[in-house]
Amino acid sequence: LPAAVLLKDTKLMDVKLGQLGTWLAMRDFTPGGILGAMRRGYDRYYNKYINVRKGGLGGISMLLAGYIVLSYAWSYSHVKHDRRRKYH
Repeated sequence: LPAAVLLKDTKLMDVKLGQLGTWLAMRDFTPGGILGAMRRGYDRYYNKYINVRKGGLGGISMLLAGYIVLSYAWSYSHVKHDRRRKYH
C-alpha cells in the first residue's frame, strides 16, 4: 500500500487486520453513505458482469443463485417447522 493512498480511500480487501478498526471508524454510516455504498456496489457488479460486449450467463446466474439463497434464508423457519411435523 503506497503512502500516498489514505486509509480512508483503500478498499476493504487492501486493509490489514490491525487497521480494520480505524478503517471502519472512517466509514460513513449515515443513510446517505449506506445508499451510496450500495449504489457503487451495484454499479461495479453491473459493469463487470452485465454491461459487457460478449456477455454470458455468469452475471445473471450469480444474481439468480443469490436470490435462491436469500429466499431460502427467509423461509428457513417455516421449512424447519415443517420438517419436525409428523405426517400420519
